[in-house]
Amino acid sequence: MKRNIIFLGVLFTLVFSGCSMKEYKLFQSSDEITTISQESYDEEVVFENIIAPNDRVDITVYIQAGQGSQQMTSILTSRETNTSNPIQENIGLLVTQKGTVRLPLIGSFKVVGLTQDQASNMLIKEYKKYIRNPYVLVEIKNQRVIVIGEVKNPGIVSVTNGTMNIIEAIARSGDLTDYASRVNVKVIRGDLRKPEIRNIDITNMSALSLSSLYLKPNDILYVQPRDMKGFNQAFNEISPLWNTISSILNPFVQRKTLID
Repeated sequence: MKRNIIFLGVLFTLVFSGCSMKEYKLFQSSDEITTISQESYDEEVVFENIIAPNDRVDITVYIQAGQGSQQMTSILTSRETNTSNPIQENIGLLVTQKGTVRLPLIGSFKVVGLTQDQASNMLIKEYKKYIRNPYVLVEIKNQRVIVIGEVKNPGIVSVTNGTMNIIEAIARSGDLTDYASRVNVKVIRGDLRKPEIRNIDITNMSALSLSSLYLKPNDILYVQPRDMKGFNQAFNEISPLWNTISSILNPFVQRKTLID
């Protein structure tokens, strides 16, 4: 009887561990490592973010301080002086769904689909209609990637240098946990109804040479847990039940042992 109880306990543990592991993993799909063509890789190396609806942009307009002066002074700025919030969710000007921002003198101006430099150049041309020798700086403020899963500090990571790679994002998130699966790190990109999912093995240099570690703004970096985490979680879940059953059946087992 005691052997049967032990057998049932092991069986319950295996069953629950399988269920727990399935529940633990997000974005479940094929785990085949993704290969990136050289052409796609070259495009990602030179990628430059473009302004999209719901982005927040800083726009600063400068003019010469005086006639013949080389000093520039700001006459318009949406720049936030308080930089305590690294995510920068509520600063700058919000780009509307129509792709516009409203500015003094020129009114509503369409910036969607432009890079920072392109928007700056177009605004310089517009402000020249009203100001002599204007200089305009445009900066997208809410560029970020989302890091979740088996990292020590999951959350939103601000992209401050224009580009970011997987290793940098993991480093900014406090490195991987002991339960992290390093052979299948996922990058989820684009529309979540039809996402592009990349599987990357960061333990294999040969595999890395066929992948791309570059991230784009709004990418989701997901570090999956190893199967061992599911087993441990299942064991923790089944232990109270197993202890309860054992405490109930233990007197009967002891009695049978004494009779035998």
